Amino acid sequence: MSDRPIRVRYAPSPTGHLHIGNARTALFNYLFARHYNGTMVLRIEDTDTKRNIADGEKSQIDNLHWLGIDWDEGPDKGGDFGPYRQSERKDIYHKYIQELVAKGDAYESYKTEEELQADRDAQKAAHEAPHYVYEYEGLTEAEKQAKIAEAKAKGLKPVIRFHIPADHTYEWNDIVKGDISIDGNTIGGDFVIEKADGMPTYNFAVVIDDHLMQISHVLRGDDHIANTPKQMAIYEAFGWQPPVFGHMTLIINGATGKKLSKRDESVLQFIEQYKELGYLPDAMFNFITLLGWSPKGEDEIFTRKEFIKLFDETRLSKSPARFDQKKLEWVNNQYIKKTDPNELTALAVDNLIESGRLAKDPDPSTIEWARQLISLYIPQMSYTGQISDLATIFFEQPKELDEKDMKELADDNALQVLKLTQEKLRALPTFSAYYINQAVYHVRLETGVKGRKLYMPVRIATTREMHGPQLAETIELMGREKVLANMDYVINALEK
Repeated sequence: MSDRPIRVRYAPSPTGHLHIGNARTALFNYLFARHYNGTMVLRIEDTDTKRNIADGEKSQIDNLHWLGIDWDEGPDKGGDFGPYRQSERKDIYHKYIQELVAKGDAYESYKTEEELQADRDAQKAAHEAPHYVYEYEGLTEAEKQAKIAEAKAKGLKPVIRFHIPADHTYEWNDIVKGDISIDGNTIGGDFVIEKADGMPTYNFAVVIDDHLMQISHVLRGDDHIANTPKQMAIYEAFGWQPPVFGHMTLIINGATGKKLSKRDESVLQFIEQYKELGYLPDAMFNFITLLGWSPKGEDEIFTRKEFIKLFDETRLSKSPARFDQKKLEWVNNQYIKKTDPNELTALAVDNLIESGRLAKDPDPSTIEWARQLISLYIPQMSYTGQISDLATIFFEQPKELDEKDMKELADDNALQVLKLTQEKLRALPTFSAYYINQAVYHVRLETGVKGRKLYMPVRIATTREMHGPQLAETIELMGREKVLANMDYVINALEK
């Protein structure tokens, strides 16, 4: 543990919606900060202007808030270490870049893209790893300045490259990975820290920001390990203490075993998609926390406060985290069963409207009917968006009788049971679940038929399904007219 005050950051780029992997990074930083009573910083890394999308920052913030992640400093809150958007810190970066140039640790580079591509092609042909070839190699200072003057005369705009010291090793003790050592000769040579348009590159800006914002710990995905030596080189050039790094393992598709890629369309990967389907934020928080981290014991469902209390960075997994869609559905179902019915109704009604099952702006009686409908399916729902498919019998024409249905209806008593049930349902003074149950009970007494031979024919005849939620409640919500019509069809089929 660092002896500095705990300050961590989540630093998204506004280039798209909040991805599961990025949400996990934000979540682990949040838990780490809250566990140690530290500070959580939100920083927007928006220097790649070509990839930024409209409302990208707002989307990130909205979805983080939906998950229940908050922060202490950021572009929406302010703080003592702002600005918190990199696009507003350009002058800060330029000052430090010029300091490195003045010290001889960085320099202007005029190699064109064509020259760089030629170098890469030659390296590929020689079976060498891609690397930058120093353009002033072997030149005297006068020759170097003459070459620079020639490039300027052609109107070329330089990038600024940082000079990687030769034969230098970069080492750190990683929270997750343990001791890591990387030879500086393997990281691709001198790298760009300022682009031709004057914007800093990621590996430079992130160091300046983390240092000036006094970030003590950096928890991020292990795809950033390759960046760490470059960042450590910048820290060393300024004589600054780097933060403690922790590189979390990749998330893999549990079905394929492959890295969870944004191009993998077999898995929904963006928080907004789960929000729209009716997943609950606390369930998503719970599930994502257990992707690459585990508490002691066998429990899998925790409150946010319990996660904060239990969080231990030493229990971050060294093995890839498996994204299991079925496990997520199970976790969400656990939360659905405990959630306020009013909240579930609001979510599921939105889903029913979105799918066209209900008209927009339903009246109070329709909402009350929908509330009862939704309550029938709560035990079955993994997410509220499933209600449209689960409850098809309420919105679509009944399906035709199939071979399995006819097998269940082949019993000699089926027709008698259905006729008597229909008669009693037609005569009910109030078409409610209580009286429907009473009617079926009296059919049992009068016919002597019970169990499956009683209930299965009634279920098939009334709903045209062999399985479903509580039968009497289902029949009540379908309504007398529809139920009797459904039964007419089946009785007529058996009488033929």
